[in-house]
Amino acid sequence: MIYFPNCKINIGLNVVQKRDDGFHNIETLLYPIDVEDILEIRPNGKEETTLTLTGLPIKSHSSSNNLCIKAYNILKKDFPELPNVDIHLHKIIPMEAGLGGGSSDAAFTLQLLNYVFELNLSLVQLDKYAQKLGSDCAFFIYNIPAFAYEKGNRLAPTTLSLRGKSILLIKPDISISTAQAYQGVVAKESEYDLLNIVESRPIVQWRHLIKNDFEENIFKNHPELKEIKDKLYEIGALYSQMSGSGSCIYGIFDKDLSEDEINLFKYPFVCHKTLK
Repeated sequence: MIYFPNCKINIGLNVVQKRDDGFHNIETLLYPIDVEDILEIRPNGKEETTLTLTGLPIKSHSSSNNLCIKAYNILKKDFPELPNVDIHLHKIIPMEAGLGGGSSDAAFTLQLLNYVFELNLSLVQLDKYAQKLGSDCAFFIYNIPAFAYEKGNRLAPTTLSLRGKSILLIKPDISISTAQAYQGVVAKESEYDLLNIVESRPIVQWRHLIKNDFEENIFKNHPELKEIKDKLYEIGALYSQMSGSGSCIYGIFDKDLSEDEINLFKYPFVCHKTLK
């Protein structure tokens, strides 16, 4: 059976506290975007579970480090009757982009295994497994807009809808790991109510009211990212931001972009979508 794990963007991102466990508490709004990987899982009747990767190259080629395998193993521990499977993951979502592709792949693996092998796990139960795999994995279990807090693993509902708007996502040949991004950030309590702003203020005002705390330091080290953000505003973006810890920059528009506007951006990953 085949599923299509999608990505997400962050709208605003406040790093509010360094935790005793070494992680950080954050505040951000997560919004699903239908740029998708392709995930296929089927029983193989063999003595081991296998992983095949195609599409965009993944830096770590070790199957044991792949989140899809980790998702399988975490269920196998509680469901020893789970048969060995062949997992085929075709990567389309760029990595180290702040789009959550790896987390989505893990969450969709949990859901696909649950469906195919009739494990009868509820969303709440799948959420608990997902939280063991990564901070934003749980978001993709529900896959609806949500306000994320604590490590990004706790979710609250939001009324925000961007349905009908268009988005342009751009990732240059720059990769930023989460660890690198946090090195340049000083955690501090937020000076504004992010959820209230995105739910109550027009999108065009967000530019002056919310921000991504990772941008300041990352833009200093990679000024090309700031140039992309500025150009998105120049062609009419209502709001533009780096997603997560980067390096994908997006712009939200109230119009469909022309081919000429899209072609202004000559980068490895440029994707124009209508939001749902």
